[in-house]
Amino acid sequence: MERGNVLSQLLRFTPLVWVMLLGNFFVRATYYMVWPFLSVLLYQKYNLSATEVGLLLSISAVFSVLLGFYTGNLADRYGRFKLLYASVLVGIFSFIALAFVESLWAFCMAVFFATMPRALWDAPSKALLSDELKEDGDRELALHMLYFLVNVGAAIGPLYGLWAGLNGEQFSFIYTAVSYIGLLVALLVMHRGHSVYNAGVATTLPNFSSWLGILKKDTVFLLVLAANLLIYFVFAQGDSSLIQYLARAEVPELATLVSMLIVVNSSVIVLCQFPLLHLMRHWSIQKRLYCGGGILALSQVMMALNPVDYFSGWIVCVLVWSLSEAVMFSNINVHIDRLAPEHLKSSYFGAAGLCSLGFALAPLLGGIVLDIASGPVLFIVTTAISVVALMIYRVAERTPRDETLLGVSNLRSG
Repeated sequence: MERGNVLSQLLRFTPLVWVMLLGNFFVRATYYMVWPFLSVLLYQKYNLSATEVGLLLSISAVFSVLLGFYTGNLADRYGRFKLLYASVLVGIFSFIALAFVESLWAFCMAVFFATMPRALWDAPSKALLSDELKEDGDRELALHMLYFLVNVGAAIGPLYGLWAGLNGEQFSFIYTAVSYIGLLVALLVMHRGHSVYNAGVATTLPNFSSWLGILKKDTVFLLVLAANLLIYFVFAQGDSSLIQYLARAEVPELATLVSMLIVVNSSVIVLCQFPLLHLMRHWSIQKRLYCGGGILALSQVMMALNPVDYFSGWIVCVLVWSLSEAVMFSNINVHIDRLAPEHLKSSYFGAAGLCSLGFALAPLLGGIVLDIASGPVLFIVTTAISVVALMIYRVAERTPRDETLLGVSNLRSG
């Protein structure tokens, strides 16, 4: 991707596109300023056990994923902006509640609602980016930038939170609420100059049950979802089971090693994503996914073979793993965008959110393997899963797609 071409693409980004991109960055950064300290607060103030905290967060996460699947279809039928407004309003009120409520049940309800804004925001915001940008190359760049900015926000948010002294103080959740208020103002300003969605169009689009019928018959898309879910499951082992494995083995200087692994992961993604995009600019999406999946499988083999107390070896393993993440994640979004018909963008992005169940199930299933076997066995299993995911991508690429199931309408939500 040439520098002049990138500049011309950025100049074609509308103000609404920049609101979607920068809004995601600020919301994610302020979210991670305080969210990592939630477990600390639940333990110190409410005396919840590790199991109780994990159960609360897991149930909230699974509900959020299922909600995103349903609301994606609502955004196609009734308009992107309505779901975006719902997202920011829920975010404002839930994080204000987290900052001020005192009783345990109210705090738990606030936690539950605080996981909803991301589910409500994700599909319609990606679909709106696609609506605003007519060229495939512009859409691809915007989705790559979205993933990049989300990662930057996730990386600097906790660091800024520590620097600012937000180490588990309940009132600090107000900062995330303020970021949502700012995003609400930006949406109101942008929406004023945007074409108003014609509610009558909603009747020409499939309702949720009809959308499920379309989805069930779209074999290619379902194959891609299955592969993506497996890929997410493997990636999630690096965030959960790897740390458990190292902790159980009583690795020397564990805290230093874990910190180094987090820094390496974030740094590789931030520094390498766009150089890799430039390197692969002439590759098909499928070829990029094969490359990223192959690197992922290699990283799992390396983890299986690395001695548990070999400090530098784990850093190299995570470096390779992070290169795969830099290739895979943003291209997965681009792949979904290209598979989705114009009038069902939110529905398809919402369905793609189901792949996050791979993240939700990873700690449980990975922990079971660690309990009954060992770390090397776990990484042998994830190597096999990575290879299976690559095979499913290949089957999806070779499977003919019945385009008549998707319709040819160019209707757009506003």
